[in-house]
Amino acid sequence: MKKKLIYAIMLTSALFVGCNDEFLEGEQTNVLTAEGIAEYSGDYPELLDGSLNGITSLIIEPFGITGSRHFDFGQKMVDIWTDMVSGDMALSGSAYGWYNDAANLIFTVDYTQEENDITWKYYYRIISIANNVIASSGGNDAEPESDEAKRILGQAKIYRAYAYFYLLQLYQGAYDPNQEVLPFFNGDVYSLEKVAAGDIYAQVVSDLTDAIGLLDNYTRTLKSQVDKTVAQGFLAYTYAAMGNFADAKIQADNVIASGYPMTTAGQLAFPGAGSGFNDVNTASWIWGYDLVEDLGHQLVDWWGQIDAFTYSYAWAGDHKSIDDLLYSQIPAGDVRKGQFGTGTAALQPINKFFDPARTIGGQYIITTDLIHMRVEEFYLLSAECAARTGGEPAAKTMMIDFLTPRVGAAEASATITPLSGQALLDEIYLQTRIELWGEGKTFFAMKRNQATVTRGSNHVYRANESFAYDSDEMTFQIPQSEIDNNPSITGQN
Repeated sequence: MKKKLIYAIMLTSALFVGCNDEFLEGEQTNVLTAEGIAEYSGDYPELLDGSLNGITSLIIEPFGITGSRHFDFGQKMVDIWTDMVSGDMALSGSAYGWYNDAANLIFTVDYTQEENDITWKYYYRIISIANNVIASSGGNDAEPESDEAKRILGQAKIYRAYAYFYLLQLYQGAYDPNQEVLPFFNGDVYSLEKVAAGDIYAQVVSDLTDAIGLLDNYTRTLKSQVDKTVAQGFLAYTYAAMGNFADAKIQADNVIASGYPMTTAGQLAFPGAGSGFNDVNTASWIWGYDLVEDLGHQLVDWWGQIDAFTYSYAWAGDHKSIDDLLYSQIPAGDVRKGQFGTGTAALQPINKFFDPARTIGGQYIITTDLIHMRVEEFYLLSAECAARTGGEPAAKTMMIDFLTPRVGAAEASATITPLSGQALLDEIYLQTRIELWGEGKTFFAMKRNQATVTRGSNHVYRANESFAYDSDEMTFQIPQSEIDNNPSITGQN
């Protein structure tokens, strides 16, 4: 990766209102160098805050990387791709072709496909901005004194860790700390060559651990702002990906203890009270984004690709549905069975993800909210980690508590109590796939469980085929742009 991938921090001229002439002299008013920010960040902390807001915006930004492609809309674009690659999300109808190469598992075996390039640039752009903020805050080992400085450094470290965590999951087939996998930049190290996965995981753990301490006294005002609990969530996932299930459980339990209640039975599926995964104010949501009309999101958005009640692709024929084999494993009395449609909307998530007005093709300006993390993820992860570390009784208790609002107390106990060993782990994995369908998290679970995925019959492409977690089809490819422009990269992993 050449230095062109170390992006200048872009700030709007509005951030400079009130700054003195000396500061502006010799600088463009919409671009700042890292050196300029470092020099003036003490007097104008809003400069660093503006950079963090730039990351927050990029995470949900339509056309943020390409400027034109209709599956380019930040983190949720990756969520769709990973859900499709893992097989739990079926492309059950294709009218416009945007997801043909994902559903057909073409881009995961062909490094020239643009999905690889967009994903790579998205995460490295976040890393670049975060690195600049960290450098401008005093560097990796800085120990800021003010609460505001702690917040800025802590949030920057979360964003850098988040981006590297995803790159590791996407571009490494199976966890191997000795395998050289990615170019690595952290402000102190600038390596165009691929660095061992273990070194990058160590940076992710360090960043998240630091962030938890830095943000200990921080109370956010918006769920789009990352905080201590978000850091604990990513640290739980990171440890689990490394096979360190004891520490993963500690962090998952910390998330649970932070006070977010589980989603109620009514909220899980329409027509329950307050139903639908469409409101950032839902108490179980830990990290999400409040989409408002002024943002102008329309057509090119995650909602447009998933929701039949939004005027966009899902309504117009690019149908995303739950894999029918997975659906068949949801008991008839499970509230979550009702998340998916029947008839002409067969197995589409019309009762999980929907515009509350529920007019087919009706939502034009998108104001339904985006979910990135919720507390149920960590009930499931904690139970999985307990089962892997000799704590089966605790795992069973947690799973019964988790399932009771979904299937009833008697059914929850009857399902979980007889299980042990691999059968218990298999059930936790199944419940993870059912619960988190469409939320971009089951790809991680597939990797952790070293699963082989068998697709059902309702996929336009590759129906009824099976793929192991570490097969070429389950791993993204280092893109052609990187291989062409970085002489230190000579091929894939």
